[in-house]
Amino acid sequence: MTIPSELQTPSADGITAPLHYPTFRRIWLASLLSNLGILIQGVGAAWAMTEMTSSADKVALVQTALLLPVMLISMPAGAIADMYDRRIVTLVALSIALCGATALTALDLSGLTTPNLLLVLCFVVGGGMALMGPAWSSSVSEQVPAKMLPSAVALNGISYNIARSFGPAVGGIVVATAGAGAAFAINALLYLPLTVALFLWKRVAEPSRLPRENLSRAMVSGVRYIANSPSIKIVVARTMITGLVGSGLQALMPIVARDLLHGGAQTYGVMLGAFGLGAVVGALNISEMRRRMSGEAAVRACTLSMSGAIAAVALSHNAILTAAALVLAGAVWTIVWTLFNIGVQLSAPRWVAGRSLAAWQASFCGGLAIGSWGWGRLTDAVGVDITLLISAALMLLLPLLGRWLCMPPITERGEDAEMLADPKVRLPLTYRSGPLVVELEYRVASENARAFHNVMQDVQLYRQRNGAYGWSIARDIADPELWTERYHCPTWLDYLRQRNRWTQSERALDEQATAFHIGPEPVRIRRMLERPFGSVRWKEDVPDRAASAL
Repeated sequence: MTIPSELQTPSADGITAPLHYPTFRRIWLASLLSNLGILIQGVGAAWAMTEMTSSADKVALVQTALLLPVMLISMPAGAIADMYDRRIVTLVALSIALCGATALTALDLSGLTTPNLLLVLCFVVGGGMALMGPAWSSSVSEQVPAKMLPSAVALNGISYNIARSFGPAVGGIVVATAGAGAAFAINALLYLPLTVALFLWKRVAEPSRLPRENLSRAMVSGVRYIANSPSIKIVVARTMITGLVGSGLQALMPIVARDLLHGGAQTYGVMLGAFGLGAVVGALNISEMRRRMSGEAAVRACTLSMSGAIAAVALSHNAILTAAALVLAGAVWTIVWTLFNIGVQLSAPRWVAGRSLAAWQASFCGGLAIGSWGWGRLTDAVGVDITLLISAALMLLLPLLGRWLCMPPITERGEDAEMLADPKVRLPLTYRSGPLVVELEYRVASENARAFHNVMQDVQLYRQRNGAYGWSIARDIADPELWTERYHCPTWLDYLRQRNRWTQSERALDEQATAFHIGPEPVRIRRMLERPFGSVRWKEDVPDRAASAL
């Protein structure tokens, strides 16, 4: 992917620096309106359900219906985002969400809405947003330079939370004065500016010289990359657990407004607005917190603060005190999620960015969706105040996770290294020829054996996450200085992809391993076809299209 010329110019430092770039600024402003509409609709849906049923379980399921699609289709959505034009994918996703919002509007105005139908259409809107999420998030790196990525991620969080500061309050007023149908209609209208902004984005794509992966293989590649990336696995696990524990506060907000504060839709909107106001404060201070604290220290501080805020909401029956607690909760909640998001974005190279973000979003929304359902069921049994106190107690214990799942340091994004030339071959190959066996022979001084072996464990991870399998490292018992690294790739095409997926940091690791090699000859590399019969064309006078390009 090439960066447009507009991204080559220098810009000012600070959180607002990405707004100097016209494409990002245009899309950011339009997304602000879109986020406002989504939150207005959320208030309408939650309050409509509150009026149709007294069951806390049903009310909490509104959030579950909106978030569950993200958990279910995130990985296919991430693969699609990496395989196709992210701008087109986002437009298609917006169209799906628009259809869901329009149907909600029509049914509500016709008086045909039922609890189950409301949940189904919320699921449709959530499905559109689930498809949009990975393409939307991973496209940020195409709109700003790499050094601006943390600020751009934070600004997208600010966009959502500015909307959350005003959207719920506006939604409460709209629902109180014109009904839930008006809230659904406003959301449908506010999707349009973002659609126009995306049409105006002249995305410049660099065509790959290798064929596109099919969907199933792309999903497998994404899962394999994440499974061999310790930093991403830690962030995904912490995200899921934090979502499960902390989701009760937002899912039960309508019940808090109705049962603890004895208010209506406007009270509910104001409480959500207080949470959103705190979120904006938190987003504006993320850069300062990153400078002063490590990722693990910041997450611990925020979860402890969140625990206190949830307990305050559970015990308070005063709207002002509850709003103050929600401001604190919104600030620390946003800081935690933004740190998780930045950690994933900076850990994944561009070729798998959509799938990595999809895994993170699936864990995020899956935790919120499952947690919302669980906290709703518990509320029906013991009441909203006791439920929130249990959530606060569990949140108090979350910092202990750092002993086993310590947050990785957040560094600069590993940029893709330059493309490698394809190796010279004499055997005619097709892209489907394989499996391919690759052997590398190193000669390492005996005193460096342990250090070399330790480096090769990291080499194993990057080989496997980029497409290799069956990796091994062996030492010759008759010649202790001779080491053989061996791994497989399913096909010749997979091997070509694997060679060109590494980042600059992975190339540096490869050079570190090669530096242990001694002797006059370079590291010996052998590439062998494991099942040659039936895998290649044997007629030398019929050149193969893939091989002839080498």
